[in-house]
Amino acid sequence: MFLWFAGLAFVGVALVFSSPAIDYRLIMLGAVVPVVEWGWGPWVLHTLVASVALMALVMIVWRGRRLSQRKWLALPIGLFCHLVLDGTWADKELFWWPLFGAEFAPTGPPEVGRPILVLVLMELVGLAAIVWAIRQYDLSERDRRAVFFRTGRLDRTLVG
Repeated sequence: MFLWFAGLAFVGVALVFSSPAIDYRLIMLGAVVPVVEWGWGPWVLHTLVASVALMALVMIVWRGRRLSQRKWLALPIGLFCHLVLDGTWADKELFWWPLFGAEFAPTGPPEVGRPILVLVLMELVGLAAIVWAIRQYDLSERDRRAVFFRTGRLDRTLVG
């Protein structure tokens, strides 16, 4: 379940924010990081408190350094994207943890309980989103792709 989260977070943030200054690599990383909890839990990264805490940490650590804050805010934004794309918000005990109790449900995060066919279809949608983004933001061109891999940014002329 990597392409679903990485691809749709990248495309969603690019379309909503329309900003060439966001580090889209960190958006995708933040969207994928909660998947590491799949096999072992607890599912802290699937909670709202984790995303908010990471956002607060970024603001505190890089206080007074606006460019660093702007860069690293992409990571918690990616975590927020994961919560939306995973449907975590529909599980109040997990999403609002620890407000409804400190115990995590034994069922795990939403992606664990999905049928394999649904997971495969979700990955195909994520792949389609990545292919669309490559075409939309002309990442097949070597120079633009190099800038993206080096900085995480998209060409200003193609965003917005």
